[in-house]
This record gives sequence, structure tokens and C-alpha cells, in this order.
Amino acid sequence: AGMRILVTNDDGVESPGILRLADELRRLGDVTVVAPDGDRSAISHRISFRDPVGVVALGERSVPTFSCTGTPADCVVLGAFELCDGFPDLLVSGINRGANLGDDVNYSGTVAAAMEATLIGIPALAVSLCGMWHDASDPTYWETASALAVDLAEQWRARIPEGLFINLNVPNVRPGELRGVRVTRQGQKRYSDRLIRLEDEGAVYRITGRFDMRLAGLGTDLEAVRDGFASVTPMKSDRTADSLLAELREELEKPARA
Repeated sequence: AGMRILVTNDDGVESPGILRLADELRRLGDVTVVAPDGDRSAISHRISFRDPVGVVALGERSVPTFSCTGTPADCVVLGAFELCDGFPDLLVSGINRGANLGDDVNYSGTVAAAMEATLIGIPALAVSLCGMWHDASDPTYWETASALAVDLAEQWRARIPEGLFINLNVPNVRPGELRGVRVTRQGQKRYSDRLIRLEDEGAVYRITGRFDMRLAGLGTDLEAVRDGFASVTPMKSDRTADSLLAELREELEKPARA
């Protein structure tokens, strides 16, 4: 029997990336899409504890599809416990329009959806197509990312350890131009020029930033994508800094004085 697969994203239910991904995943099993009703990029791991979340079923789709007023993490919870006709075997989040590399994973709704799935016990994969999206007429090679996503889902779903998920970033190139796949660690992405003041609007700012890809560390996701490779980064929900545990215990867990 095929897998039961939940698909979501942070670009919205109408994104061409999610349409392509859901259609390609059909060959692995039963696919259900639960995605935000609009763009939720950079919303991170917000959960709608206080606000009601509405769901609308959409017709004329290749798979059962639901539009949600909430966040990507909300969509995972709704799909897993209500809309998938059974607990999912796999969550795939994407295909995001734009990279989720380095420190940007902390802001990403795409990655947060995979994290939420991991927290509730679903193996997960986040998928992003990397590129500079200044011109809407630029070619977008969704097929390159979708092919790799399906291969990873098929080969690794049952082998992802509990508490971990995979973050896949794919250069925006034709399949034949991809140089290969690298297994990487998360890089550091220290931005410069973080603020732009809008002079004509008083004390109003735009939060932005620049990063020079020449600064990408060896073996990182940033380096791999810069050099034309797809990046596969295993990530974890447990943020404990294990390297500091022993030192802190020695310093802080001292016996109480008599």
C-alpha cells in the first residue's frame, strides 16, 4: 500500500510549487494538501492558539485540497488530526519559492511546518527552490526540486529517526544542469545592511539584509547551493546545546552547603 502524504507550504495554496509537488507525490500514495489561503512567508512556527482557524475544501484539484486561514504549522495539525483520513506517514512542505538556507531556517514557515510534523511524530521533508525572484518572467524549474523531493520521500521516509527532518534546497536550474547532491550542515548567514529607513514616511523602516555567498562555510548548505548542488541537511527539533551540558552541570549543580 502507498503512503498517506500530507503536503503544505508557506507560499499559499495557489502556489505553483505546491501544485507541482502534490501532483508528483501521487505516485507514492494518497496525497492531501492543507495550505494557507495566502502567503505566510517568514512567519516561522506560529500556532494560532487564540484565533479560530477556518478551512475550505477546494474543488477541481488532482488531490484533496484544503485552504486554511492559519499558518503552515496550523495546517500540519489540521491535516494530521482532521483532514487526511488517517494519520499521515509523511509530511512534505514546499516547494518554497526561494531558498531556506543557513540561519534563515529560523524564520521560514516552510521549515516550521516540517518541524511541527516532527514534533507530533510525522517524518518530514522541507523543500525549497533557490533563486533570485526579481523578475516574474524568469524561468522557474519546479521539476528539478520535485523530482529530488519525490526520490527523498521514497527512499528516506521510513529511515528518518524520530525528532529529525530533512531540509532540501535545490538550485533553480534545469534537471540536467544540476551538479549533484551534497549532504550538508546548516550554515551561518550573517546579514549586513539590515535596515532601510523610508525617508519620506517618518520613522518607518524596512527590515532587509544582504549576504555575500562567497562567505559560505565549508560543508554548509550555503556552499552547496552556491556551487550548483542540491543541499540535503538533516535537522532536529531538540535545540539542546549538548556540548555545553557537562560544563554547566559542573559549574551549577554544586552540592548545597550544610
